[in-house]
Amino acid sequence: MAFPVDLRRCQVLGLAGTACLALGGETAGALPVRDLLAPASAQAALGVVGVYFGVVLLTAAWLLLGRLVRGPQPPTPRALLLVLAVWAAPLLLAPPLFSRDVYSYLAQGAMVDAHMDVYAHGPAQLGGPLADEVAPMWRHTGAPYGPAFLALASALSGLTDGRLPAGLLGMRLVALLGVALMAVALPRLARHSGADPAAALWLGALNPLVLLHLVAGAHNDALMLGPLGLGLVAARGDRPAGGVLGAVLVTLAALVKAPAALGLLAVVALQVRSGRRPLPAALSTAAASAVTTVAATAVAGTGYGWIGALNTPVSPHNWALTSLLGRATGALLAHLGSSLAPLAVPAWQVLGLAATAVAVALIWLRTRVRPVYALGLSLLTVAVLGPAIRPWYVLWGLFLIAAAAPSTSVRHRVAALAGVLALAVLPSGGPADPGQLVLAVSGGVLGVVVLWQAHQAAQAPAPGRMA
Repeated sequence: MAFPVDLRRCQVLGLAGTACLALGGETAGALPVRDLLAPASAQAALGVVGVYFGVVLLTAAWLLLGRLVRGPQPPTPRALLLVLAVWAAPLLLAPPLFSRDVYSYLAQGAMVDAHMDVYAHGPAQLGGPLADEVAPMWRHTGAPYGPAFLALASALSGLTDGRLPAGLLGMRLVALLGVALMAVALPRLARHSGADPAAALWLGALNPLVLLHLVAGAHNDALMLGPLGLGLVAARGDRPAGGVLGAVLVTLAALVKAPAALGLLAVVALQVRSGRRPLPAALSTAAASAVTTVAATAVAGTGYGWIGALNTPVSPHNWALTSLLGRATGALLAHLGSSLAPLAVPAWQVLGLAATAVAVALIWLRTRVRPVYALGLSLLTVAVLGPAIRPWYVLWGLFLIAAAAPSTSVRHRVAALAGVLALAVLPSGGPADPGQLVLAVSGGVLGVVVLWQAHQAAQAPAPGRMA
């Protein structure tokens, strides 16, 4: 049969892509300060080309795998999980890629371990080599993460004794655990939503954003999404215990990153759909969430400063649609001599938050019979209209839309968004300059040319045969 060979080719092509990512990251990734190379050096330039060459190969392998998933003999979820493991393997020991956030996680964990107020002070308060690894714009900023994640980061700091290589590996293993939990939850949520489990895994766990940012970047979003997915799985039944467990898991996800708190709406909705009355479902969910919050905060020992830290992403320097509009409006007002120019960014951010609230309310009113899908759309809205956006934030909604999208066209649109955003960040995680952009485009074009030549060679007739 041709199908096993096709699946094998997808595995090999994606493996080649992530291997190129790992190799390119050795000179162009988000390396420790002592290992950073000058962007203009030949090694760094070759690394950028190699990373984007790998991104194109990985994206092509993912798209080809999508054709198999939609074909007459789709691979089983188990086969897809094997593909995910094969693709992720080269990234396990690779340097951090596309972001320096993992260094912030390690510094914040060390601060908690040293009994510093991680919400009142940035990593600069910690000082030392670890603080030097944090991106400059975050060195004086309090942690925007909840006590559940900081407790884990603190435990990892104590376990690794502040050693950077061990800490980076530990954070990547934590991220891989989150991705594994996502992969466990996706098929179950898809079956409950009447969707194809294989298609859900392909879009929600194997897409390039997961590998580039949750695995290679070791972002804690994986640790948010994994428990969130499992919490929704637990809440599907009609037994109160399932709803309580679901509320606990979703609350833990929110105590990693706050947007997951929207999942509590889905926990209540799923219980109501299973036959429970709305008021008992809401009360038990609220009680379980409150108890979990108090317990997790007490265990972490960070206090309730995380509540005030929820406004950390609301910064005029963050890359977001509202911030861009605010800066443009402020520049125009300043040009016109208006004294209102300093208010432009805050005004646009407030408008963005209001638009987000309205959009989320409309989503739940229109799609409340599909709680998982409504939650996915809500989280995607928060990512797009919120006060800060990064390419991996799209995964908040994409993960659940993959499991519960009502049509193939929705999945296609979300897949296209993921493919475009896979190319949106440089491997060092720093700001782009024209030279690096040229190198990135060159690597991508080289990948396309190699794939095209391979396709042409596969279509050519064998020697001795007629065309």
